[in-house]
Amino acid sequence: MALTKYHIHEEIDGTKCSIAEKNCSKERASFLKDLLETNGFEVKIGISAPPKAIAKPAAPDAEPIEAEVPPETYTVGVTDIVFNPIHSLYSRELKTKHGHVVTVAYWLQKDAVSHDDVPYYQR
Repeated sequence: MALTKYHIHEEIDGTKCSIAEKNCSKERASFLKDLLETNGFEVKIGISAPPKAIAKPAAPDAEPIEAEVPPETYTVGVTDIVFNPIHSLYSRELKTKHGHVVTVAYWLQKDAVSHDDVPYYQR
């Protein structure tokens, strides 16, 4: 059972994991895997369940509408079930490969380099 909605656990490949992010692209999953492994976590990546399609009723005389196939998404988790990505991020516990503290912009991949020396309110 999760402590909050942000502290989620799931099984990935038969291992109970604390989820870092769900429904992310392959590139995002690779980025998170590299970042979390740099910080000493064992990372598991699984394929997310596709979202449920809602069937819209078509008019009796209309042609059937083909459902779009959603892109394949991934779930990234770590085997340390105490891990909470939000707590780790805002507590400044995560580091980049270059030793900088991971910022929110770096985690969201808005910045290519973590600018931990500049306070967020001065940007």
